[in-house]
Amino acid sequence: MAPNEDREQIDRLFRRESARAVATLARVFRDFQRAEDAVQEAYIAALETWPAEGIPRNPAAWIVRSARNRAIDTLRRDKTAAVKYELLARLENITLPDPLLDDEPIADDRLAMIFTCCHPALAPETRVALTLRYAAGLRTEEIASGFLVPLPTLAQRLVRAKRKIVEAAIPFAVPEPSEMPERLNDVLSVIYLIFNEGYHASHSSDLIRVDLCADALHLANVLERLLPAEPEVLGLQALMLFHHARHAARVDDTGAAVPLEEQDREQWNIVSAARARALLAQAARHRLIGPYQLQAAIAGVHTSAPSWDATDWQQILALYDGLYTIEPSPVVALNRAVAVAYARGFDQGLALVDELLRDDMLTEYAPALVAHAELLRRAGQAQSAITWYERALSLTHAEPERRLLERRLTECSQTSANP
Repeated sequence: MAPNEDREQIDRLFRRESARAVATLARVFRDFQRAEDAVQEAYIAALETWPAEGIPRNPAAWIVRSARNRAIDTLRRDKTAAVKYELLARLENITLPDPLLDDEPIADDRLAMIFTCCHPALAPETRVALTLRYAAGLRTEEIASGFLVPLPTLAQRLVRAKRKIVEAAIPFAVPEPSEMPERLNDVLSVIYLIFNEGYHASHSSDLIRVDLCADALHLANVLERLLPAEPEVLGLQALMLFHHARHAARVDDTGAAVPLEEQDREQWNIVSAARARALLAQAARHRLIGPYQLQAAIAGVHTSAPSWDATDWQQILALYDGLYTIEPSPVVALNRAVAVAYARGFDQGLALVDELLRDDMLTEYAPALVAHAELLRRAGQAQSAITWYERALSLTHAEPERRLLERRLTECSQTSANP
């Protein structure tokens, strides 16, 4: 393998696996920066040894072990005795993963990291960004793009949040069950954002990052064990599983995204879908409906339909009506408007979407522009659809989605030229 290829492969593996090591070491150090420094040392070691010795069988385990060992070496050289021996003891007591096991579950340190990042002492706008950076391992520029904020602004937020965690002595631990409710909504939101970044990668040549989807599903499963009576935890699991069941059909042989209506439903994972239905039924027995359960129910209607044409849009619209009642956000309103278009006619749906696009929150939101373009195309207004597809394309970074939008533009151009 050429040196550049080695470097690219090591970069990919560290980007995917290093969040676990940061979470484990941050719990010991109670300090993000020290944990990051240790993982960076492990990265340098990997650049030196992996090209010659080969990629380890379990890269995540290697990174945790290497970062921990380098942290120990640094402490032995640099720290005064009072701090040195306390930290060394904690580092040496870390339960290290087995480097020979491929299927070892992700450490629950990641969940502790999420609860730390969602502590009420931190500013609300930084909680999700901090978690995506240190629990999901996303780059700062990816998060800044997703939040539609300048990179320096987000970087400064992260610096302030890390300083606050140290100054306020916020523990790196999963809180007691009695303390969880005040942080549960943020934690669920973060887990779903991790899943969404995996299911719909914003800055990647691939549409799907299966590793992030698996992380999110694992964290939700751990959270269920901690809070077995929380129906929204079950609802979130069901929602993610319904989506994940369709992932094999979401990209075609050319690497282009495949919209739901065109997906080969034979490729959908019926085991994941069945598990999702069971979780949703279990949540319903608590008789306490929340937004994740309603979103899961909507995904379930789509997944149960034998074909796109057989989709029960009336039921989907009713579920969106319920969701909008408890979560009246512009994105929910947009999805409801699309459901109106399919349930009651494109004219009604387009009227609602036109009104929603006057909201500044949606004018730079690519999915809203795509939704508008799709409804215009289906309503026979191909020329108008072109304008909205072009605007959406200018805001879309993921290559698979760009290919789909380019195909739609070609189709609309051909339709306009041959009415």
